[in-house]
Amino acid sequence: MFRYAVAIQPSDIDHMGHVNNSVYLKWVQDAVVDYWRSVAPPDAVASHLWVALKHEISYRKPTFLQDKVVAEVIAEKVEGARAHFTTVVRRGHEVLSEVKSTWCCLDANSLRPSRLAREVAARFLPPQN
Repeated sequence: MFRYAVAIQPSDIDHMGHVNNSVYLKWVQDAVVDYWRSVAPPDAVASHLWVALKHEISYRKPTFLQDKVVAEVIAEKVEGARAHFTTVVRRGHEVLSEVKSTWCCLDANSLRPSRLAREVAARFLPPQN
């Protein structure tokens, strides 16, 4: 699991006084990309980009400006140029949202889908028993 500290900005707060639902998508994108940068070798980071294909978000509790929030990213699987992630946004032990997302890896030059090398993809996944 990868932990990403979320910085809540005043502009993230909506007319109801809590974080707007659309902001969660930005958090997930920032967390997954930061995860990629933390596990992939520098040459793979330089030669690949990630784009989100799908997000399924379950909102559990509202988030407020003063909250200390962490996004926990877990890579579920890599299939060809696609990767599947679960991101859980937490305030302490409270789950604020759960996000299942599918991403496509792109070649940074051609912007076409690109399979990750097996050894790079293995860095994402939890060890198999």
